[in-house]
Amino acid sequence: MSTPAPPCVVEPVTARDQEVRALLEALTAELATGGYTPDQTFGYSTEQLEQSGVHLVAARVDGRMVGVAGLEVQGDGVAELKRFFVTPEHRGTGVADALIAAQLAHARASGVQLLRLETGDKQEAAQRFYRRHGFTQVPRFDPYRASETSVCLQRPL
Repeated sequence: MSTPAPPCVVEPVTARDQEVRALLEALTAELATGGYTPDQTFGYSTEQLEQSGVHLVAARVDGRMVGVAGLEVQGDGVAELKRFFVTPEHRGTGVADALIAAQLAHARASGVQLLRLETGDKQEAAQRFYRRHGFTQVPRFDPYRASETSVCLQRPL
């Protein structure tokens, strides 16, 4: 009999939070070691997250920040998930599900009708996760149109 995963708490955070920055740096490093060049990753810097008004939430397990997810409302009822990351040891434990649930609720409360995202072609686990949450693959949209490694997905809300 396995032990249930400890509960995860999701809360709004800022891009300047040191724990958030550490998770975003870990995401960037993981993508770099995953075979992507810097021009094939489209992560926002701390400044870009702030300037774009990205709504960030983080997940904590036992008080430790183990995941982060951003949502950029882009207007005309469209929003994009940005900088979604869960530490490797907490993948498959429900942390990502809690993060996406929080961002879906925020998107709906913000009047979003279409939620989209970009992920990498080598990010097969991420693609499966998003499909499990109702996303379907669509043609690449800007600014990813020319990126051969980009996979774009979306779902109506």
